[in-house]
Amino acid sequence: MLATTPAHSLRYVVPTRSWLHRFRCSSSSSSLAPLSSSDFAAGNNNQKVNNDKPSDGPEKKTAPYYPKRGQTVELVCESLGFKGKGICKVDGTGFVVMCDRALPGERFLGRVTRRKGSYAEVTKLETISPHRDLVEAPCEYASYCGGCKTQNLSYEAQLRAKEEQVHELITHVGKFSNNNPNLETVLKPIVACDIQFHYRNKMEFSFGPQRWLPVEMMHEREDGPKNFALGLHAPGFFDKVLNVDKCLLQSEPANMVLAAVQDCWRDPQLSLSPYNARSHAGFLKHLMLRTGRNVETGSLELMVNFVTSSYKPELLKPLVDRISSIPQVVSIMNNINSSVGNTSVGEKEYTLYGKVTIAEVLRGLTFQISANSFFQTNTHQAEVLYKLIEECAGLKGDGSEVVLDLFCGTGTIGLTLARRAKHVYGYEVVPQAITDAHKNAQINGIENATFIQGDLNKIGEEFGSNFPKPDIVISDPNRPGMHMKLIKFLLKLKSPRIIYVSCNPATCARDLDYLCHGVEEKNIKGCYKLMSVQPVDMFPHTPHIECVCLLELS
Repeated sequence: MLATTPAHSLRYVVPTRSWLHRFRCSSSSSSLAPLSSSDFAAGNNNQKVNNDKPSDGPEKKTAPYYPKRGQTVELVCESLGFKGKGICKVDGTGFVVMCDRALPGERFLGRVTRRKGSYAEVTKLETISPHRDLVEAPCEYASYCGGCKTQNLSYEAQLRAKEEQVHELITHVGKFSNNNPNLETVLKPIVACDIQFHYRNKMEFSFGPQRWLPVEMMHEREDGPKNFALGLHAPGFFDKVLNVDKCLLQSEPANMVLAAVQDCWRDPQLSLSPYNARSHAGFLKHLMLRTGRNVETGSLELMVNFVTSSYKPELLKPLVDRISSIPQVVSIMNNINSSVGNTSVGEKEYTLYGKVTIAEVLRGLTFQISANSFFQTNTHQAEVLYKLIEECAGLKGDGSEVVLDLFCGTGTIGLTLARRAKHVYGYEVVPQAITDAHKNAQINGIENATFIQGDLNKIGEEFGSNFPKPDIVISDPNRPGMHMKLIKFLLKLKSPRIIYVSCNPATCARDLDYLCHGVEEKNIKGCYKLMSVQPVDMFPHTPHIECVCLLELS
């Protein structure tokens, strides 16, 4: 059971009416933009500071306060907001600033790096008093790596912050007022993740010619190959790599592979050069590690994918010989990306060792995973997420209902529902994902699923003519949410149930508002009732939140 957090912890997340108007008006553009840092800070400045002291008389308004760039200010973090940034106030004023790696209750000194209208951003310089729920981060890189920003915040506190953020956004951005007596039953407690470490089945590490070091460790910098880096990009830098020898988010066998590569790739005799993102010279770009499972034995299996700028298998052979001796490694691939971009998807792919795919089981179905195919990154919690989706769908199981699966990816959600449905129709913009969806259906002997490639942000009047009216719509958009064209289509379609699966609670709240309340300035009427919002923690120690929302035709 989750503990209750005082309301003041989210006092500065609540958007004002003027901000809500600006946000809703964004629908007049061709696409709907996600919330930004300024959206969480706008309208919250120049408020009186609540020092929790009894009032001696009428409240006095705080004089406007605008810190200058480069100024050092004392701050108190109130709550977590967009991308896990701390929402803070300048001590003694109501001015709100955003600070990376600031956590609720922490008092610290920060330097203003930029001001944007009614809010500012700061860099933390020194902690005066630590935040509430302080724990020791188990990862040695937690202070510098951008992957796990909240490792030093207790997991219970992480859950509270995520749950409160969802509830605040649904209430205020979605306009589902607290005056609604049923809102308490609609907003569900967050579902925790039982496994807080080693939960990722995919990690991508980058090679670099010079390892990034924090200021206090600059004296450790060395020259030559010893200074080469293999790890994760330093936050905010495309060309700086924090060297990582072990990552607590991936499986232990994956860490064995990482350690084996780290142990030998810098050897000058191997003539392996890291790719330089600025000069575009070098051979090794990325090391991608994917963890799957042997369907018959249940044991872990690993795919190793070297992304290089050219095809030179003779250079990779020493590494292949080294890591293929690790029992869990069943596949070693080589993707060739000759472009100057930083993507790990290559224009050509070669098999250096073993199989071309690994497998994973999800909700009783087997999925083949290639080097570049999409699959839920947290397999354990995906089981929980998909079970929630199935429960919301409430299929009768008599094979009479049609499911429309929008943003279907490789078909994982639709295929888990196909066993109890009459037919599943899936739409996805990425051609390779559609190819994988067809393969996954074939592997599992599912014949009542049709997958179609198409851009749901560019649908026309003819959309919907090649499938029957669905009984259930599943919509799982990416972070920007749904395009207004698609929202209009769904309101016209009037399917009895919509299950909205979201990885961005801000745009999710906006879209729920449109589907339930309409868009007055566009003369669009909503026709759905929000039945439930279920937050799910898919990625502990990160700011990411997943939500499963059920809407029924009103």
